[in-house]
Amino acid sequence: MRIAFFSTHGFDRQFFDEANRTHGHDIHYLEARLTSATAALAAGSPAVCAFVNDDLHSDVLSALHQGGVRLIALRSAGFNHVDLPKAFDLGMTVARVPAYSPHAVAEHTVAMMLSLNRKVHRAHARVREGNFALDGLLGFDMRGRTVGLVGTGRIGAVVARILTGFGCRVLAYDVAVNPECTELGVHYRSIDELWAHSDIVSLHAPLTGDTRHMVDAAAIARMKPGVMIINTSRGALVDAAALIDGLKSGHIGYVGLDVYEEEEQLFFRDLSAQVIQDDVFARLLTFPNVLITAHQAFFTREAMTAISGITLENVSAFEQGRRTGNELQ
Repeated sequence: MRIAFFSTHGFDRQFFDEANRTHGHDIHYLEARLTSATAALAAGSPAVCAFVNDDLHSDVLSALHQGGVRLIALRSAGFNHVDLPKAFDLGMTVARVPAYSPHAVAEHTVAMMLSLNRKVHRAHARVREGNFALDGLLGFDMRGRTVGLVGTGRIGAVVARILTGFGCRVLAYDVAVNPECTELGVHYRSIDELWAHSDIVSLHAPLTGDTRHMVDAAAIARMKPGVMIINTSRGALVDAAALIDGLKSGHIGYVGLDVYEEEEQLFFRDLSAQVIQDDVFARLLTFPNVLITAHQAFFTREAMTAISGITLENVSAFEQGRRTGNELQ
């Protein structure tokens, strides 16, 4: 089946070409991000493969459908960027990769905690300049600290397992209790209790109407002074302006972000020779206690192998008139 593959990077070609040896699809790689302006590039392709920052809202879906697209193959677990009711009205199938490697994101989450705590990013820059002083690099033992996990699905559960191994006390908030977490000794609490008692808050929730900007000025005000906030889930879970205010006042002690609400204009591209036009993002970069990575938490060999294999299996199943269970209803 012909697939129009949007937002292509070199690593996509590497892993999808390898996976496609089994499936034999006709993949047309496009560097362009999928938007209403680029949807016409998919004309003649029954399937499109989209990533997290591609635009799959109503007008884009209509244009894709008019061009012959019947399958939206997401190479991601999240689908908040897709207008599902519109897709279903058009009779389009939307399939995702519900689980690729929760360990990849969980390990990156904990790496950000450790890097911020022990100032690894700052120490590395200092040593490269010949500065071996320890002033300003004091950290704390993770053992005995209270970490609040917002969301205890596959990724949150792996984070909980790692942190309990460190000797942390783990609190959690979720609409559903994960038995794997309770067996680890995780204590489920209300969201207000989690904000109030956590030394570190780590976000692992999907982006919905209810979770959008769940970390806002009011939530931050309820958190402990000096709190560490980590977000490796979806950028819009956090109100970035409120985050900046919390950092300026000193109420927030550390911030680790692998995602950002307006990241589609920034991430997955080399902008090193340009002036960043996003003033909020540029302000975040000025804080020494902020660590930002460009949506790389998922990026391991194991995860990319799983993503490419499952995505193409979803396409093959659609072509053969069968289901994988990864289709959204």
